[in-house]
Amino acid sequence: MVKLIQEKLQRTLQNKELKMIESIGFDFNIEQHEAIAEVPAPSDAQKGKVLDEVESGYTLNDSIIRYAKVVVGK
Repeated sequence: MVKLIQEKLQRTLQNKELKMIESIGFDFNIEQHEAIAEVPAPSDAQKGKVLDEVESGYTLNDSIIRYAKVVVGK
């Protein structure tokens, strides 16, 4: 019963254009991400990129309703 309600809620939110912000591996963007930590990047190519996502971010009709909380390589 709970699973049915959860699936119905997810479908309804998707129909209303709710989308998760994809973060890991992308460049850090201050308009979409909130950096909660910086760690040494394993390689130069990963400097300034999101290495881990602590909390997912969401957009609704292309407006951010929650920033993604991320760990950035420095």
